Amino acid sequence: MQRHPGLRDVIGLAVFVICVAIGTLFINTFIFRTFSVVGPSMETTMQTGDRLIVNRMPVTLSQLQNEQYIPQRGEIIVFKNPNYSVDGSNEYIVKRVIAFPEERVVVQNGEITVYNSSRPAGFNPDDSNGGEPGSPTSGEVDTVVPEGTLFVAGDHREGNYSLDSRSGLGTIPYHDVIGPVGVRIWPIADIRTF
Repeated sequence: MQRHPGLRDVIGLAVFVICVAIGTLFINTFIFRTFSVVGPSMETTMQTGDRLIVNRMPVTLSQLQNEQYIPQRGEIIVFKNPNYSVDGSNEYIVKRVIAFPEERVVVQNGEITVYNSSRPAGFNPDDSNGGEPGSPTSGEVDTVVPEGTLFVAGDHREGNYSLDSRSGLGTIPYHDVIGPVGVRIWPIADIRTF
């Protein structure tokens, strides 16, 4: 008995669609994800409408080794908003890593200074960022980063353009980190790696 050729085509298409969906889910969960920048908080490094590829591999490899993924200082990361609610706040946020657990962060006179056991006199966490960010840092902060969290800041730190660890967002738990930003793919004229 021979099957109807139309049925075979429908089954083949259904299998193809299921495989594509599973493949897409696998890639988004373990390899990379794309995000769009919304708002001025990362200007001039990133603009609203920029399309980013976030590298999930470091997070995936850390999880396979049963370890916590810890980004590098100065790295730009995407993380789940700890204050996310369905009423409209952004579910994912992009910011720059400033400080780690047990480090003291002081924002004063337009500058961020980080103090830790290896550099008790303090240092500017942006010194190795190639000139990014360029604006002075607003606010008054003197805090110690809690265990298991990161202190993050947007690159547009003047005024209230960036909601970050200085200005009400709080510190970010390691488990909320999606991964480091790898590449800006849009607009095409501004493609770059981070």
